[in-house]
Amino acid sequence: QVQLVESGGGLVQAGGSLRLSCAASGRIFGVGVMGWYRQAPGKERELVAVITTGGTTNYADSVKARFTISRDNAKNTVYLQMNSLKPEDTAVYYCNAEIFRLHYWGQGTQVTASS
Repeated sequence: QVQLVESGGGLVQAGGSLRLSCAASGRIFGVGVMGWYRQAPGKERELVAVITTGGTTNYADSVKARFTISRDNAKNTVYLQMNSLKPEDTAVYYCNAEIFRLHYWGQGTQVTASS
């Protein structure tokens, strides 16, 4: 079984920072693209950032220059450093990983930026 376990969410004031982590565990022989998505109340889940095994990244326009995605391939872990958080960043953040051409999701972690 493959599991993605997220950590690092919480409540911060607007302008603050948080760092999310997501570790993949289980019968894994290699993890492909990893990424972060988010879903705000009443809205659809949307892409925040993704990163390939080689380190190529892609960001949603709304988070460019504020968020940084990175990964540690040896630990099968992906990170999301979030700076200058805005109230509109408030959402449940989900980790996603491509493993053996299947996509797995974490349980989600709440991020709240208060104004």
